[in-house]
Amino acid sequence: MALTITEQAADRVKAFLDNRGKGLGVRLGVKTSGCSGMAYVIEFVDDINEGEDEIFESNGVKIVVDKKSLVYIDGTEMDFQKEGLNEGFKFNNPNEKDSCGCGESFTI
Repeated sequence: MALTITEQAADRVKAFLDNRGKGLGVRLGVKTSGCSGMAYVIEFVDDINEGEDEIFESNGVKIVVDKKSLVYIDGTEMDFQKEGLNEGFKFNNPNEKDSCGCGESFTI
């Protein structure tokens, strides 16, 4: 089981954490949402939930995932992309079977 983050995404996360002035890393998870059923959730992490969280480190960034979400996102690579005026985190999830047309949700 592993999650990774590209160097470009790691640099972006580190910049956000520096601007924020605190934080251990980012929490990646899923929630029920959208056309296809699930959507990614990303938040800053200030505290680790012992016994409930798995911690991965990649390119100098801690990625924290609760055990329930890990089933759906195991093996995912988090990337950051800029396309014209649009920029944001992208998730390369090998478990993803399909996603909705708008790209906001996915199914396993």
